[in-house]
Amino acid sequence: MLLCNITSKFPSDVFLAELVTSHLHTTDTAIIFFVPCSARLVCFGCFLVSHRCDCISSCAFITPSSGLVSFQRPALVCSEAFSAFLYKHCPVVAERFSPTPWCWGGRLQTLVCAALKSRPPVSYRNELIRTVDGGQISLDWLDNQASVTYPESSTRPTVLILPGITGNSQQSYVLHAVSQATRQGYRCVVFNNRGLGGEELLTPVTYCAANTSDLECVVQHVKGLYPSAPVLGAGVSLGGMVLLNYLARKHTESGLVAGITISVPWDARKSSDSMEEPLNWLLFNRHITRCLHRAVTRHRKILEKVVDVDYVLKARSIREFDERYTSLMFGYSSCMDYYRDASPGKKLPNTAVPILCLNAADDPFSPQTAFPVSVVQDLPNVALVLTAHGGHIAFLQGFFPLGESYMERLFGQFLHAVFEHREEMKQPTLGKDH
Repeated sequence: MLLCNITSKFPSDVFLAELVTSHLHTTDTAIIFFVPCSARLVCFGCFLVSHRCDCISSCAFITPSSGLVSFQRPALVCSEAFSAFLYKHCPVVAERFSPTPWCWGGRLQTLVCAALKSRPPVSYRNELIRTVDGGQISLDWLDNQASVTYPESSTRPTVLILPGITGNSQQSYVLHAVSQATRQGYRCVVFNNRGLGGEELLTPVTYCAANTSDLECVVQHVKGLYPSAPVLGAGVSLGGMVLLNYLARKHTESGLVAGITISVPWDARKSSDSMEEPLNWLLFNRHITRCLHRAVTRHRKILEKVVDVDYVLKARSIREFDERYTSLMFGYSSCMDYYRDASPGKKLPNTAVPILCLNAADDPFSPQTAFPVSVVQDLPNVALVLTAHGGHIAFLQGFFPLGESYMERLFGQFLHAVFEHREEMKQPTLGKDH
């Protein structure tokens, strides 16, 4: 055990390098750092990452304002039968979640993840499929033909991944999910929302959190190609909203054996309110709005047939964009009507397959006041895994939060639980296999 006092004047890199190298002689060293303020805590964390101090096995950081950074077990909200299944086959839900000690708070977790997260190499096979309205959807496949566990393609389990609001198959969290799934022998297909997968829009229609027709088209296509292969849906952020709305709408006819969501905004209005807090607007809302602008600009020629593109591009927030574009595109009388229809929390009782949902209480995109805890408590097939920290699609752990994090571990274990223990999943208390 090593006690280090990071003094009032933040030490230089040379001093820190000497401190670390002089005291760390093994690969299993535990340290308690005394840091005088939170700002220096972040700086010191960045130093540890940049110098790859991977000989440190565990640590705690103490600051005058926050005290000891605590490591807590996630809260698991679900039925007794589902919790027993998860504790048996997804042991990570019973472990303490220890967020990166120098990366406290949901905003910082979210930002650091976006900046530092590694990007596993993935080589996709692209496929364009047509929709009933004449549009097209871009699917990126990793067929995993080298799978030892499932050498027969016709029965190889398939993971259908839905990225976030402006994401596609190249997002780091998607690449990590694909890497997790393929290592276990499964096939992956990423459903890129219209206009975001590099394809051209053939019709003046894009996507929103409430519309599930494109997802239904994709599921039917995947099941048509591999009717004997089980399919699990994995939705991230807005992709999770689409997935949950689809599962509620289709009930027992979804074509999926289970679902998992990461960082879902459970109530679109509350999410919008949170994202319009000054700091959240500056750090996140403005950036996402600009990404939405770029998507509209790229397809301007066809979209200007149905919306005033110049007016849309003047939107300064996601809510303004939804008022000027999304609600009009999908026939809602107002943005609030769209938000009510898009919010999946109250629709969970209509779902029929097992669903695991991971959220962090400090997620700036999804305030914890919207978590459907009271709804889930009475459902046999839905489980909420709630961490105190983790931000939005981050859940960073360890000194060097570059690789797989808590959410990737949970994702990988749940995939294995669903595909390898399907007989237990078929029990009435956990929903039915369709």
